[in-house]
Amino acid sequence: MTKPSAETAFSFSAFFKIIRSDNLLMMAFAQLMTAYFLVEETKSGIPVFSDYKLYLLIFSTITIAASGYIINDYYDVKIDYINKPDEVIVGKGMRRRVVMFLHSILNFVGIGLACLVNLKVGAIHFIAAFILWLYSNNLKRLPFVGNLAVGLLTGLSIWIIGFYYQQSQLLVLTYAIFAFFINLIREIIKDIEDREGDRKHGCKTLPIVLGFRKTKNIIFILAGIFVCSILTVAFKINDTLLYIYFGAIGVLFLFFMYKIYYADRKKHFTQLSKMSKVLMLTGVLSMAFL
Repeated sequence: MTKPSAETAFSFSAFFKIIRSDNLLMMAFAQLMTAYFLVEETKSGIPVFSDYKLYLLIFSTITIAASGYIINDYYDVKIDYINKPDEVIVGKGMRRRVVMFLHSILNFVGIGLACLVNLKVGAIHFIAAFILWLYSNNLKRLPFVGNLAVGLLTGLSIWIIGFYYQQSQLLVLTYAIFAFFINLIREIIKDIEDREGDRKHGCKTLPIVLGFRKTKNIIFILAGIFVCSILTVAFKINDTLLYIYFGAIGVLFLFFMYKIYYADRKKHFTQLSKMSKVLMLTGVLSMAFL
């Protein structure tokens, strides 16, 4: 497949790349798994998969997320030319004004669909869309604040299923916490990976403010809080299978932390970023056994 030229206004290959279609599929899959295995049915006793509003909720969530990825690339184009020049879309595979148009349309559609589900859900999606814009425009250039925002929004995509259906909320919260911490750690890893371009453009991310070693120490502290949080909620739920599954995931997580400890090159952190996705998928799949 040939690369789109600099004059290309729009191409589907560029569009699916800029919205991170693989991440959106993972998000939709996680929400479907949450609905089917944790929520199971609506408060009126109807199987959740028979409720059309579930699909509106999922589609609105990934639409808002897609808009967030687009605006992030729009604001980060100069940084991306340093960190990953071969992957730049804005101004190459898609014109800047087209990118902004798509961002606005996707936000409008996502919030509109969410309002059809429930006005409270619509309000949550509006706030999420605003935070994603604020993150791309400002927050991601600040130490930890941007990482925290993305982690919270990722956890929110799981939690909102339990919130809307008012079912199995503690169990859903457990997986929302899992998603929050895994993605918070992943965002910090990506900051380490991208520190060269971030430094040249005045970003104040953790690796730039604290340095490489101290940032890794922050990751280890977050890992400890993550384990304690998951165990606390798991004990409240008191499900033997949940202990076993999170114990198995814990082994993989320990290997993940071992790899972080010895990582010292850009390619190592690229691998760790991908490994965090595997951890997330493993956690989501464990829902099927509860």
